[in-house]
Amino acid sequence: MSSVDIAVACALLSAATIVFIFMVQPDASDSAPHRTKLDQLMERRDAIYENLRDLRFEYRAGKFSEADYEETKQLLEVEAARVLADMDTLTGGTPTPATRQAAAEKAQHS
Repeated sequence: MSSVDIAVACALLSAATIVFIFMVQPDASDSAPHRTKLDQLMERRDAIYENLRDLRFEYRAGKFSEADYEETKQLLEVEAARVLADMDTLTGGTPTPATRQAAAEKAQHS
């Protein structure tokens, strides 16, 4: 092999490396953590509880009328109960009216 052949091979290898580094885009799912359905439900549950806490704070600060507060709180409690029932179903438990009521009460007191 002559020095010209080696130089050409090095140049091609360098070009291929640069193209690979800057042109190949990794799939977003390659770097994203893999979340299960249960993880998604737990995140949703936590977000609902946080929304209930924020709602209660804003109501006490006078930003909501009592009717608006009660309506929004009821919607969030129903959503929390649904998410908890879905979590029970997913983990093999059977959602019961008591589970749904406990979810609503926990959301109300958190």
